[in-house]
Amino acid sequence: MQHNPLLIKAVVFHLESTLCTPTQPDENARKVSIGCPPQTPLLEFIRTVADPERKKHMLSSLEQLELAAVDSAGPAPGAEALVQYVAKKNLKVAVFSHNGPAATDKILQALSPVDLSIFNSILCRQDLLENPRNTNTVRLAAEKMNVPADGVAVVTADANLFDQARQAGSIAVLIDPSAPNEQDALENEFYISRLSRFQNIVRLLLPLPAGKLPNDLLREFLDQFVFDDPSIIINPGVGEDTAAVNVEPEQVLVLKSDPITFATNSIGQYAVLVNANDIATSGAKPRWLLTTLLFPPGITALEIRRVIDELKQFCRQWEITLCGGHTEITDAVTRPVVTGMMAGTVTRRQLVDKRNMRPGDRVLLTKAVAVEGTAIIAREFGDRLKKAGMTVAQIDTCREFLSRISILPEAQIAGASEATSAMHDVTEGGLATAIEELSIAGGHRIDIDMDAIPVFAQTNEVCHLLHINPLGLIGSGSLLICCRQAGCEPLMEAIHAAGIQVSCIGKVMGKGHGITATREGQPDYWPRFDVDEITRLF
Repeated sequence: MQHNPLLIKAVVFHLESTLCTPTQPDENARKVSIGCPPQTPLLEFIRTVADPERKKHMLSSLEQLELAAVDSAGPAPGAEALVQYVAKKNLKVAVFSHNGPAATDKILQALSPVDLSIFNSILCRQDLLENPRNTNTVRLAAEKMNVPADGVAVVTADANLFDQARQAGSIAVLIDPSAPNEQDALENEFYISRLSRFQNIVRLLLPLPAGKLPNDLLREFLDQFVFDDPSIIINPGVGEDTAAVNVEPEQVLVLKSDPITFATNSIGQYAVLVNANDIATSGAKPRWLLTTLLFPPGITALEIRRVIDELKQFCRQWEITLCGGHTEITDAVTRPVVTGMMAGTVTRRQLVDKRNMRPGDRVLLTKAVAVEGTAIIAREFGDRLKKAGMTVAQIDTCREFLSRISILPEAQIAGASEATSAMHDVTEGGLATAIEELSIAGGHRIDIDMDAIPVFAQTNEVCHLLHINPLGLIGSGSLLICCRQAGCEPLMEAIHAAGIQVSCIGKVMGKGHGITATREGQPDYWPRFDVDEITRLF
């Protein structure tokens, strides 16, 4: 399913728990004052009262209780500055109170010096009673401001209102003094320890102007990295345009650059693994990554931070150091693009060079074709697959193929085998293109047994429904290995022992380049793709 960025268009403050000092009577006291059963929600109980006089008396009782409670009302620390900041960002602002109209008015008057004209809408309990069909406070507030619910940020210390915000698909912000870390935990949920922290969230959710990422945001995002690789001489930072590493003990430095243009969801993960995969095919250990991050106008700082968080997570998982790069917002792109430049090291003796291929070598393929393509399609075109007949569970399974796109474990096993003569990972253009590239780089023709090519059932289903060929679909996660015939079985056993599927799909022929194919022992057509099959979907 395609990821929609969070964009803030309006803010709803829960009046009693955010902008003013505590003024709300105990909920149990409210219920007792009108005879509401303890387990019944207050509004639900009031709505069931048919007698107008009785309802009037109940609301009057609540009002007296609430007016007494709000006598000590006053602005909360930082409330005026925060409301002014939000208004200056051209965001609509509303307040909601669980109190009745009289108590709400009294609280608002006590908020001086907060300018009440800033509020586009003021809602209280009476508004909910007058709109019985709209029982969700947040949806009602969004409707009053003429703003979609998913563009509304709800700031509250009330757990029930926080849940209503989540149910409405809004940006839910809970003020909790015990919040362990003040950042988003899920897609649209934030936890902050005090009201003033909301200003940081507003900044994260506003569209950024074209140009370089502001220095203070860049510094904040980079501060989460720990640079403990002793070979790094110059770490990334504001004002640093280059990185410096010491490779003196190594014999060979392996370099790789690759942009991520197809994916928007989990793009940081792709950037790390797609580049690391290529480094690993040479037998080298991926060690250092530089990234150029390009984002379209309208992107928010939160979206950029999430990409950088992914880069951090997957660099740490595979012991890679992010040692530099550049981040920019530009109309040169219409969706996020991450270009990675990876460097790795290997001793000259262990370097895997495709030119070592020889006639008779066996061609192995790990996992199956189009692993990456299956994941991208499920994540970017989930709605299309659902309409075509796939279940949500099937689509979720395909989405999880993303966890399989690293070939680092099997590349390490193959690189340690003296039988290995060449390695090549399957990327853009799928297996069909990868086999051709392997043939050209190795200087030998290759014969492929079409019946031996593994295709996961989920991949087959996705490609069948969308009328695309899995052999031409982007396929990070699959590693092509050429190995001497005598060492083929031991190598396959070692890869199987690591829990990785591997199949022998062909053999290396004489010098030259080109692909021949057989199916059921008969000559067959080897497909060719000028562009990756996934481009037909985009």
